[in-house]
Amino acid sequence: MKLIERYIAREIMLPFTVVILILIGLFASFSSARLLAGAVTETLGIAGLIKLVFLKTLIALEVLIPIALYISVIIGLGRLNKDQELNVIRSVGISGNRIVLAVLTVAIPIGIISGMLSSYVRPWAYGESYVLDAQAEAELNTNRFQAGRFYGSEKSGRVIYVRNKDDSNKQMQNIFHYIKKPDVSEIVIAKQARQIKPTTEDDRPHIQLSEGVIYQLTNTASTDDVIQFRKLMYFIDNDFVMNYRRKAAATRTLWESDLPRDIAELQWRISRPLATILLALIALTFIRAAAPRQDKTEKTYLIAALIFAAYYNLSGLAKTWVEQETVGSIPGVWWLELLMLLALILYALIVRQKQLSRPE
Repeated sequence: MKLIERYIAREIMLPFTVVILILIGLFASFSSARLLAGAVTETLGIAGLIKLVFLKTLIALEVLIPIALYISVIIGLGRLNKDQELNVIRSVGISGNRIVLAVLTVAIPIGIISGMLSSYVRPWAYGESYVLDAQAEAELNTNRFQAGRFYGSEKSGRVIYVRNKDDSNKQMQNIFHYIKKPDVSEIVIAKQARQIKPTTEDDRPHIQLSEGVIYQLTNTASTDDVIQFRKLMYFIDNDFVMNYRRKAAATRTLWESDLPRDIAELQWRISRPLATILLALIALTFIRAAAPRQDKTEKTYLIAALIFAAYYNLSGLAKTWVEQETVGSIPGVWWLELLMLLALILYALIVRQKQLSRPE
């Protein structure tokens, strides 16, 4: 890499490093606050909370990295343009194409890293966080409850009381469990309960209740039901499990599937490197369109933010359309990247035409 290219790359990489660290810190702080508000530490403990935040941050990197690169190109080249350094670079014979290539020397490796994260690290992180999330969402969890206290959840309508607890054996004694549903209320009383941990990603955490009675109270029936049991398994209700597992599926597994949701997930992963590079080139257009020494920073950032927000909303919409079979696997989610590429080509042709039309 020549001196000028190294200089431009450095001007992009310095803000990129700062921006990505800030974004990671903000995301980790937000995730920690949200999990703490949900009393996850009572279920998983501090170590589990830290691990879950780490995994969620890894998952978010496929979005945070393109954002950081997009901002860094605008910041780095914007400073060079404002200080007229880009004009000086052009005056010594460095063409605009070489500036674009300098940006690509940064964008392509970062795009490859984003693609690796999306295709391999993200599914692994989802797989690991699946078990932790399931444990955190478990409302019957031996680690969460203390003896002699009532626990309630407005989201599920549950109330749970445990009279005695043996932490060494992970068992509870004399359990009261009440849950209110739209058409029926259910009371479960059991002598013992034991947490069954999942052994694989396909297993859901569940509670084994022993020696108890179920009272089902309905508003419409004239009589209520009473059911005695020796053993009863309570599983966690997770409506998002199937979609969650799809995100945790190996990329090779998705290749072999013909389900629309799997195709959408696969195409999303593959499109991340291309999206990262195209966003960097779009950021470059803001600099090439701006005149030196014109203080339009706020306006430039506002337009850049709007374009970025529009892109990510459209990318989510493109994935949803493939999942719902509104759009077939071809063009799939690729129509958005193709649209971006065509817009960049059109812009390059317009700039080229303006340069040719200038008088000598």
